Amino acid sequence: MKRLISFLFCVAVFMLCAGAERETKNQKEMNRFIENLMKQMTLEEKIGQLSQCSGEFATGPDNHRISRTEEISQGLIGSMLNVSGAEKTRRMQEAAMQSRLKIPLIFGQDVIHGFRTGFPIPLAEAASFDLKAIEQSARCAAIEASAAGLHWTFAPMVDISWDARWGRVLEGAGEDPYYGSLVAQARVRGFQGNDLSANNTIMACVKHFAAYGAPAAGKDYNSVDMSMGHFANFYMPPYQAALEAGAATFMSAFNDFNNQPSTGNSFLLRHLLKGEWGFKGFVVSDWGSVQEMISHRYARDEREAALKGITAGLDMEMVSECYRHNLAQLVADGTIDEELIDDAVRRILVKKYELGLFEDPFRYCDVEREKKITHSQPLREASRHMAERSIVLLKNEQNILPLSPDIKSVALIGPLSKSQKDMCGAWSCADPSRVITLYEAMQQRGVTINYSEGYDLESDEIVDLPHTLAQINRSDVVVIAMGEEAWESGEMRSKADINIPAGQQQLVEEIVKTGKPVVVLMMCGRPVIFNTIREKAPAILCTWWLSSEAGPAICNVLWGDYNPSGKLPMTFPQHIGQIPLYYQYKSTGRPAGQDVWCTKYIDQSDQPAYPFGYGLSYTRFDYSNLRIEKSSEEGVYANVLVDVTNTGRYDGEEVVQFYVRDEYASITRPVKELRGFEKIALKRGETRTVKFPVTDKQLGFYDNQMNYVVEPGDFTFMVGPNSQEVQSVLFTL
Repeated sequence: MKRLISFLFCVAVFMLCAGAERETKNQKEMNRFIENLMKQMTLEEKIGQLSQCSGEFATGPDNHRISRTEEISQGLIGSMLNVSGAEKTRRMQEAAMQSRLKIPLIFGQDVIHGFRTGFPIPLAEAASFDLKAIEQSARCAAIEASAAGLHWTFAPMVDISWDARWGRVLEGAGEDPYYGSLVAQARVRGFQGNDLSANNTIMACVKHFAAYGAPAAGKDYNSVDMSMGHFANFYMPPYQAALEAGAATFMSAFNDFNNQPSTGNSFLLRHLLKGEWGFKGFVVSDWGSVQEMISHRYARDEREAALKGITAGLDMEMVSECYRHNLAQLVADGTIDEELIDDAVRRILVKKYELGLFEDPFRYCDVEREKKITHSQPLREASRHMAERSIVLLKNEQNILPLSPDIKSVALIGPLSKSQKDMCGAWSCADPSRVITLYEAMQQRGVTINYSEGYDLESDEIVDLPHTLAQINRSDVVVIAMGEEAWESGEMRSKADINIPAGQQQLVEEIVKTGKPVVVLMMCGRPVIFNTIREKAPAILCTWWLSSEAGPAICNVLWGDYNPSGKLPMTFPQHIGQIPLYYQYKSTGRPAGQDVWCTKYIDQSDQPAYPFGYGLSYTRFDYSNLRIEKSSEEGVYANVLVDVTNTGRYDGEEVVQFYVRDEYASITRPVKELRGFEKIALKRGETRTVKFPVTDKQLGFYDNQMNYVVEPGDFTFMVGPNSQEVQSVLFTL
C-alpha cells in the first residue's frame, strides 16, 4: 500500500510539473509573439489598441454618420462596445483583418443579468445565497453572449452599498463585503470558465474600482469620502476577491477617491491593483471618464486628462478620445515615456491572445451557433431556476401561502403583472417580447384570472376601484403586483424617496378590507419602503425583477412548487431618515439600547423594516445546541456547530448564517459581521448539524494602514436565520 501511495504521489507530481512546463512553454510562446508584434507597431497603432469606441458609426464634423470601418482597417481602434450579433461582429472583425498588422478587435457589452435570455437582476440573484446558481447564471450569460460575437462583459459590479437611495444597488450583491466577495468570485468564474480561449466564455470586468457604491447622499457619480481602514474592511474585499478568482479586466470608477478621480488615481490603479495585488490584466475607463476628469476640475484639458490617465495606470479609454488625440504628442514632447503606452498595449494584447483571437479572429462569429443557442430551452430553464431562488418571503400570516391547488380563480391586480419590459428590469439585454409575465403564467396554469388594473403606473393613483372590488368578489384569492417600474432603479436612477407611492399602498389597504386572502408581490430593484402594506397585507413576497421567466417562477412559488428560500442581501429601512442603514454598525460610547439620546432618533424607530439576511419559508426551522469544538485541522482554531431542524409541514431550504463580533480590538469594529453561511435542504422532521470553521478569515481585519491582522482576545460567535435573530457563544483566542 505504501509503495502504491508513493507511486501515485510521484505520478501526481510528474503531472503537475508537466502541466506547469506546458504552461511555461505556452507563456513563453505568447510573450514571444506579443513582443515581436509590438516591435512592428507604430506609436499610432499602439494608441489605437488603447481606444474603445461605441457603435458602428461616429458623428462626423458635418453631423453625418461615419462608419468606424475605415479607422478599424487602419488599426486605430482596438475594441468596440455595443456591437453584438455574430454577423455584425464578423463584419467589423473583417475590417480589422484589413489592417496592416491584422490585430483583432475585442467586442464588449454590459451583459449584467443574462443576455437575450434575461436572468434576475444581480441584487435579486444575491438574495438566493446560492453561489452555484449565481455562477451558473453568469455561465449562461457567457454562453449566449459569446454566441452573439461578444468577448467581454462589463460585469460583475462588486460595489458594496449601504444606501438604498443609490439606484445601482440593483447591479451588486448588497451591503455585506464577505458575501459580496463570494458572489464576485462566483460571477467571475461563471463568465470566464476555465479557459478564456473557449468560444463560450467571455472576459469579466470588475467594476467600479473603487468604492463607487458609497457616493455622498446616495447620488450617482457623487464624491466618495472615507478612511483607508473603512475602505479596506468594507469596500475593498470584493475587488480583491474577484482578482483572486482570475478576473481578466477591471473598470475604473466615475467617482473620486481620496480626492482624486479613480480614472486618474495612481494609488488605486498602479500602486494597489497592479502593484500590491499584482494584477496582470488591463484596466478600462468607465464611459467617458477620462474626459470627465476635466469636469472634476482635476485636469485642465484633454491633454492633461490623457496624461493623468496613462500615468495612473489606466490602459484603455472607453468612448472619449483623449488618448487618441493626445498620447502621441505627449510622447513626442518627452512628457511621458513610450514604455507607459507599451505596458498598456502589452496587457491588452495578452488578453486578445488568451481569447484565441490571434489564432482565429472569427471564432465567436458563428451565425448558426447564435441561432441555436439564443433563447434555447436550457437557458430558460436556468433562468427560471435562478428566479425561483431569488424570491424572498417577507410575511405569511395565517399561512395564506402556498396557495391551495383547490383555488379556482385569482383576482390579479396591477399593470405590472402584464408588463414585459418592467419584468426585464434595468440594465437588461433581454428581449422583452420573450418575457413570460405573471398574467401569462397564470393563464398557462389554467387559473381563472379576474384582472383589474387597480392603479395607474403614470400617476400611481387608484383607478376604477369599484371594478377592482367586483373582480375581487368573484375570486378565491387576491394577488397584487406593485412596486417600481424598471426605469426607477439603475444607473442615473438615484432617489430621494424610496417609498412605494401612497396610491399603491392605499389600494392594498382597501383590498384587505374585503376579507379575501391577499398576497402582495413587491417588484423592485432596491430596498423600498412600504409601511402600510407591511402592516396591512397578510402575505408579502419580494419578487424584485426576475426577467424572462418571471411569471412561471412567481407562480411556482405562489402555489408551492418551490418553497421560497431567499434572504435579503440589503437591509430594508422603515424610514428615509434611517439611510444609510446596514447591520454591521459599530458600537459607540453610548451604544443603542441604553437610555440615552445619542444613538437613537427622537421621532422614529432606529430598527429596520427587515434586517439583512431576513427571509421566511413555508416551513419552520429551529436552531439548537450551538457549540464550539476544538479542531485538529491546520489553520482552523475551532469549529462552530449548530443543529438545524425542519419542524414545519414542508420540505425546504434554509440559509444558516454565521456572524462574528470582535469584543475589543485596536480599532473600532462592527457589532457583528457575516463570516460564513451554508444553504441546506431539509426534509420535514430532518435535523442537520452545520459546521463553520474559524480561521484567520473569520477573525481578522484590516488596520488603518491596510494591513490584515488577527489579534488575540474574546470573540462572540452568532448563528441564526438572519442578522438579528441569533444565538451566541463566547470564544477566546
